[in-house]
Amino acid sequence: MTANATATADPSRRSLLGWLLSGATTLLLGVLAYPVLRYVAPPEQAESSADAVVVGQRKDFPIDTGKIVRFGTRPAIVVQTKGGELRAFSAVCTHLGCTVQYRSDLEAIWCACHNGRFDLTGRNIGGPPPRPLDALAVTVRGEDVVLARKV
Repeated sequence: MTANATATADPSRRSLLGWLLSGATTLLLGVLAYPVLRYVAPPEQAESSADAVVVGQRKDFPIDTGKIVRFGTRPAIVVQTKGGELRAFSAVCTHLGCTVQYRSDLEAIWCACHNGRFDLTGRNIGGPPPRPLDALAVTVRGEDVVLARKV
């Protein structure tokens, strides 16, 4: 092989090597970026189409307590007042989306994120929440406690 033939073969080898390295780098970046993109943009979850959901039995909700239950894809809170009345609300705080809880010492629904408070009608009474909790309809069928969206 002559020096002239070697000189013409080297640029094609270099371009092939450059192309392979570029492809491998692109593939590596894609493999690394895919899980990050899936985490940042999780798949949409369809909302439950059920109109009413059984969340437990009457005995599961003692007087002056609150319990977080699943309502479709979101949490709900069911509170039995001192008078024995069952009330239910979305358990997602209207301020930053934290999960609320019932505190019997305050006789209120409380959000630990920024000390938001709601009375037992769902109305915001303290802290930064901008609006009341979404109320849910509660019915008792036999011993089952059933939640439904209010219309």
